[in-house]
Amino acid sequence: MPAPPAASAAPGRVGRRELAAQPGFLRLLTIRLGAQWGDGVFQAALGGAVLFNPERQSDPVLVAVGLAVVLLPYSLVGPFAGALLDRWDRRRVFVVAGAIRAVLTLVTAAVVAAGVTGPALYLGALATIGVSRFVQAGLSAALPHVVAPRRLVAANSLVTTSGAGAAVVGASCAFVVTGLIGPGNLGSGITAATSVIGSAVIVAVAVGFARESLGPDDPSEAAQALRAVASGLADGARAAREARGVVAAFCAVAAHRLAFGVATLVMLLMMRNGLSDWGPLKAGIAGLGETVVAAGIGLVVAAVVTPWLTSRIGRPATVRVMLGLAAAALLALGLPMTLPTILAAAFLLGLVGQAIKLCSDAAVQREVDDARRGRVFALSDTVFNVTYVLAVAAAALLAPLDGRSAGLIGTAAGLYGLGLVVHEIALRRGVPVGDTRGPDGGALPVPEQRGDQGGRDQGGRDQGGTQPGPPSPTAASTSPSESVSARSTSQRDVEDPA
Repeated sequence: MPAPPAASAAPGRVGRRELAAQPGFLRLLTIRLGAQWGDGVFQAALGGAVLFNPERQSDPVLVAVGLAVVLLPYSLVGPFAGALLDRWDRRRVFVVAGAIRAVLTLVTAAVVAAGVTGPALYLGALATIGVSRFVQAGLSAALPHVVAPRRLVAANSLVTTSGAGAAVVGASCAFVVTGLIGPGNLGSGITAATSVIGSAVIVAVAVGFARESLGPDDPSEAAQALRAVASGLADGARAAREARGVVAAFCAVAAHRLAFGVATLVMLLMMRNGLSDWGPLKAGIAGLGETVVAAGIGLVVAAVVTPWLTSRIGRPATVRVMLGLAAAALLALGLPMTLPTILAAAFLLGLVGQAIKLCSDAAVQREVDDARRGRVFALSDTVFNVTYVLAVAAAALLAPLDGRSAGLIGTAAGLYGLGLVVHEIALRRGVPVGDTRGPDGGALPVPEQRGDQGGRDQGGRDQGGTQPGPPSPTAASTSPSESVSARSTSQRDVEDPA
């Protein structure tokens, strides 16, 4: 029994070396890092300006309104952007979107520095973050063009988690700059303006890609883009519905975002009004920075744990473990409502959220064809944002000013439990989808066949069992996407067969 894990560990290390050796992958990774570092700086600057700025006053409802204005409108237009990502040259999209984001960032920073509140501030934040989300959806859709299918989970783990880590670093940089300059309007505006560096990275790196090298594979529908935009949400929903693994993953994502939204509001209010310093641990905006760092460490750990765990128990089981872990963390660490336990809970929720996101991204990339992948990723962002905003809004109506509410924390834990139930129902409604073992989450026999040799064949072929064998991992990775470009397909030849 010890032999299979050892065998699977070596290919994982080989896979990461192969990823690092691919220039296209490294360029996409750099774009992700620049974009999310800029997001971290920008969002932390806005958060400091709205929530911890002594020149402004915020209550739970105003915090919820701010988050809704920033996130919810993009969630309504995101699927339309996804339709365009499936029809426009993604390389050109990155260049243009990066330039637009730079302009919007500077305009919004000027609004913050001027002390403007209300629609002007929220509109600027909405436009800037909306363009950034557009870029991130495009990066996820383009990834299979620079990474071989069997390395998608490893690639997602590295790209998504590194990007999230960059966002944490960006937020930390924002807190440091704000601490040096001051938390007033001018300081927040200057801090927000520094995030323009991320936009510059997006443009500078994206121009290095060849035209049409990132897809879409079939741009012949460009003339129908307007119609595609109008039906973007429906297209993405249909594509996701056809892949049961994607439906189940989206249910888990929605449950996490609902619970995380409640926990986020409670934490913000407690940091502002309900906690005091605990030795070296600080409350207020410094405490918010510490919480972000703790969650960021969880993201990094998820980058290591998720590929290892999916290679042994599969994507669905990994999601189950993470949902259960999050519920337990909220009950054991959230209810004491102290700074140390809040930081520990932030670490675990960061790990859980990133692991679920990695599994969700892999499901979309493996089970949805390239022609519709951008719309499904945009739909994923919609699920992310809508559920998060709804949770924050509902919690704002019930939360006390100091955030101390055992009922809300218990509700968040219950949402994770509900997510586990819905995830199982979604999986059992259809035939087994995708693989539940292997680093790429490819196909495996139904549970009663797990004792057979299907998981031990280096070629990924089913070697036994009384039922028809599932497709091999390689077949599973290619069958949903017959339109994968020659550039992406050709890379399979250099893949480690293990």
